[in-house]
Amino acid sequence: MSALNSAVAAVTQRIRARSETDRAAYLERLKAAAEDGPVRTSLSCTNLAHAFAAAPDGDKARLKGLQKANVGIVSAYNDMLSAHQPLERFPGLLKQAVREAGGTAQFAGGVPAMCDGVTQGQPGMELSLFSRDVIAMATGVALSHNTFDGGLCLGVCDKIVPGLLIGALHFGHLPFIFVPAGPMTSGMPNDEKARIRALYAEGRVGRDALLESEAQSYHGPGTCTFYGTANSNQMLMEVMGLHLPGAAFVNPNTPLRDALTIAAGHRITQLTAHGDEYTPVGRVIDERAIVNGIVGLLATGGSTNHTIHLVAIARAAGLHVDWSDFDTLSRVVPLLTRIYPNGQADINHFHAAGGMGFLVRELLDAGLLHEDVLTVSGEGLRAYAREPMLADGGVAWGEAPARSGDAQVVRPVTDPFDTDGGLRVLDGNLGRAVMKTSAVHPDHRRIEGPARVFDDQQAVLAAFRAGALEGDFVCVVRGQGPRANGMPELHKLTPELGVLQSRGQRVALVTDGRMSGASGKVPAAIHLHPEWVRGGAIGRIREGDWITLDADAGRLDVDVPEAEWAARESAPPDTTVQHGIGRDMFAGFRSMAGSAETGAISFSPATNNEGAS
Repeated sequence: MSALNSAVAAVTQRIRARSETDRAAYLERLKAAAEDGPVRTSLSCTNLAHAFAAAPDGDKARLKGLQKANVGIVSAYNDMLSAHQPLERFPGLLKQAVREAGGTAQFAGGVPAMCDGVTQGQPGMELSLFSRDVIAMATGVALSHNTFDGGLCLGVCDKIVPGLLIGALHFGHLPFIFVPAGPMTSGMPNDEKARIRALYAEGRVGRDALLESEAQSYHGPGTCTFYGTANSNQMLMEVMGLHLPGAAFVNPNTPLRDALTIAAGHRITQLTAHGDEYTPVGRVIDERAIVNGIVGLLATGGSTNHTIHLVAIARAAGLHVDWSDFDTLSRVVPLLTRIYPNGQADINHFHAAGGMGFLVRELLDAGLLHEDVLTVSGEGLRAYAREPMLADGGVAWGEAPARSGDAQVVRPVTDPFDTDGGLRVLDGNLGRAVMKTSAVHPDHRRIEGPARVFDDQQAVLAAFRAGALEGDFVCVVRGQGPRANGMPELHKLTPELGVLQSRGQRVALVTDGRMSGASGKVPAAIHLHPEWVRGGAIGRIREGDWITLDADAGRLDVDVPEAEWAARESAPPDTTVQHGIGRDMFAGFRSMAGSAETGAISFSPATNNEGAS
């Protein structure tokens, strides 16, 4: 075991120290729940009869006996979304696998799964962030019958995996394994897709050409192959020990994918209180696992959405993480991958070039990951430096490749793409924000210029189409935070701002909203808080104010005389009328949401009073 990097150790210790009271209370709740013994024993005969009334006879006998593990399956299956369509077959595979291991499994419930790729730039995107909290609560409802000894969580994309995990952590005395579906096979090369998007933004090709390009890129079952939030989720579940080793990026509907799914069904029974390796999820996810997740995110140039989601996941386990932890780790964690939008390769190329096994081994050997953690594999994180293969009708694991299969896609710690993880926290008189630098050229990491102020992304697009975005400028898009409109992603701005940058203009984005997990080369200070609705300084910016965004110095400032700045009003926008596509139903979520740095959680009032300013 390599000596742990001193910065990794220090961040872990400060998370542990600041979380001491809440983590102890969380673990005490887990202990009390576990001491009640295996579930179902507390149910009345009427309760229990309802719980297995529709079960097959063989399962019914085991459920009556109360001596065998019963596993709840919670799934995000739907057949419109490519990433979740393969999950249709999984419950049958898992039920049979659990039976083979001596237990029973029941489909406990489904959770919603919306696709940011479908809703980008549309009103429905305003439901996206809070769909995470709906999924967490739906997971709680699915498990509320108190008839399960463990769980199998089926989900892949954006808010779905964080939501499932937050929900599972509220049942932290139970073990859970996360079962992914895998990425779709590779389609149109990413550089060609980006080229056609840019041509469309400039009006040089029509909608038919754009649609054909997109259809060739997103063309079959499985996760989109770029390295956005969905594939960042899968990396996280692996490096945090909640997948079986190597499960993240095996394509759907292949023999190995099915074998891994079956293996998860076999394994979960061993992790329950009825098995001999009781491993509750609330102990798997501790401060070491969270730090491992942050390190993995930084080493791969993953989605900035996880500067929100990882914080929310940690909170669900009684742990307090903030953006300073990301920033400190980013300065010592090297960037080891180039996956689109940080490069031209897709996630299948990464997997073929060495994938998660290679990455985990490199980080472990460099002392950048905690090795001595609980995982669902039961062997610590070193087990994740292996990769799965078919053997005798099942799965066996062998050592990951000793060398990268493609140094343009994944590299060893000794020869990284960059010496840091490409994430910066920005502070200044505009507030506090994060910026992903891993895809931004060093020449664009400091931008200064006059502000162009917009209240939504549609106004920015209209100005672009009118040819009104000339010269160097900082695009300010305000009123996009959690309490304003649910914090939609503003990814639809990426092609247009990218076109301006390609023309030689020096441009940047400043917003209290989010960018996509696939955001790339345009410098963007995002998640700015306090947000405008909560009196944030972004509401005081006026057209033409001089703004400096400096990622290297970690600064975000507006140059306005102090007296004038103090005298300016920041009247928040009217957020009372938000109808259509179900937005009116989420008014309560918006009113309760915390700041981005506290996870933008909408169901924890005590937490959400933090970070309000």
